[in-house]
Amino acid sequence: MRKSLATALAAFTWLTTPALADTYVIRGESVWTGTSQGTIKNGVVVIEDDRITAVGGASTAVPDGASEISAKWVTPGLISAYSQTGLVEVGAEDPTNDALAAASVYSISLNAADGFNPDSTAIDVTRIEGFTRLVVAPQTGNTMFGGQGFIADTSGDLDTPLTEKAFTFIALGEAGAGLTGGSRASAMATLKAALDDGRTYPARYIANSEGDALKRLDAQAFSPAARGQQLIMVQAHRASDLNAVMDLAEEQPNLKFVIVGGDEAWRVAPRLAKLDIPVIVDAFSNLPSSFERLAATSENASRLAETGVAFAIANVGDSAQQARLASQIAGNAVANGLDFDEALAALTVVPAEIFNMTGYGTLAPGAHADVVAWDGDPLEVTSSPVAVIIDGEAQSLQSRQTRLRDRYLNLDESERPMAYHKP
Repeated sequence: MRKSLATALAAFTWLTTPALADTYVIRGESVWTGTSQGTIKNGVVVIEDDRITAVGGASTAVPDGASEISAKWVTPGLISAYSQTGLVEVGAEDPTNDALAAASVYSISLNAADGFNPDSTAIDVTRIEGFTRLVVAPQTGNTMFGGQGFIADTSGDLDTPLTEKAFTFIALGEAGAGLTGGSRASAMATLKAALDDGRTYPARYIANSEGDALKRLDAQAFSPAARGQQLIMVQAHRASDLNAVMDLAEEQPNLKFVIVGGDEAWRVAPRLAKLDIPVIVDAFSNLPSSFERLAATSENASRLAETGVAFAIANVGDSAQQARLASQIAGNAVANGLDFDEALAALTVVPAEIFNMTGYGTLAPGAHADVVAWDGDPLEVTSSPVAVIIDGEAQSLQSRQTRLRDRYLNLDESERPMAYHKP
């Protein structure tokens, strides 16, 4: 049941009151740890400064003077495994869209972190739904290479720390084919040539300013990925495209891949599991919306889980403004056969592992204090956080939308817009 306005305002008042200490004790009827402890009934999470110092049952010792929070559920902060949050304010307004650079002469060397805006309205909207970390990917412009992705928190602070150049983003499938001459063959040839350019940088560029596929600056940026020192995120959906990625992984076993999209991943799941290639899926993508998604199904995630494929869940379809819907998508995956614990892991533990985010995605002593307290089941659309803590600091639960809501709710009945009048 949706919480009352009084309860919501009380929770917000607590969060906007300066804490007397940097120590928090969160008590939850269910504490989902993401570790071998599983879900602790009537559990306790203790936070001191920016770390979790204790996780246990009701008898867990707690420090004196700590600020206490009570909740129905407690989870690690959720991680959006794929988004353009903070890069796009209004998608149709080019000056506010830094996710792609269609007219740029550069590609892989484009560092998406240079365009990140912590003041973006989508940051607050994402945070108040329980997401504390964002994996932000650029989009492709005039080549199949989108550029360098990064990782950020959702605090909205102007000095938000960023993990820059966390991965290189590449599009294959229909998108990659259309950007490299019109066929999948041309896309794969371009990718292999680019890998050669990156692997042989700088030697190949001593006498020439360009390689077979990349300019000097792009080859320099691609060099770590081509040498297996950086993750390559590949957008692909069709089973044959995923097989092409796996063929490349077998030809060049030092390369590190993660696939985003993967609508037909369930069809090649045994091979994905064998090669240990993770997939970021969207359980809302369940219709044959294009020729490369004819076998899309809401059971994609559950079938991957049955085969042992590591997967994260994200809102791949609308990743700029609605990354927050990933928890609802995970709930839909549960309704279509996915285990509840695996769904929560796909929002926490697995994305942390994919992107080497050590100390995030779990509730355990020593872990980073990204913690969310909920008023209900975190995968239910009617549940909301009563507290969001990032690196040990309690965050505001306000956004542009909530401020507008409260503005109208505080007006007299006669002054409210017609949409707010009761029949």
